Amino acid sequence: MDNIPVNLSGYRLMVTEEPTMKMRENKAGEMEPATDRDGVAKFVVMLFAKPRPVQGQRTGKGEEIKVTLVADPGEGFEEGSYVELINPILNTYEMRGEDGRITASGVWFKADGLKPAGPSISSAPSAA
Repeated sequence: MDNIPVNLSGYRLMVTEEPTMKMRENKAGEMEPATDRDGVAKFVVMLFAKPRPVQGQRTGKGEEIKVTLVADPGEGFEEGSYVELINPILNTYEMRGEDGRITASGVWFKADGLKPAGPSISSAPSAA
């Protein structure tokens, strides 16, 4: 399955490693920028995804995720800043050995970009 839309509104996303150009190893063993089919460079960011608190439930611990970005997100996404993903999607992958057996599988995240997170629900004034 490819390009599955993901709703991450139930998570707080904090930058743990600032966005950088995505690199890959070429056939000569040298690192080069990873690009799409049109030659546009991709970027990657590491985020800590922690579930938002829900009244009466224990908050989950969270997990670090790596997200491929289809364009340069620009400045202002330093470590520790909270962000939202623009049009996040999920993809699956599997790798096979020479014998055809699956040796690894998983999911990877991709998004059109980043934007600063709006005010969190917990910091919004109450209507008491």
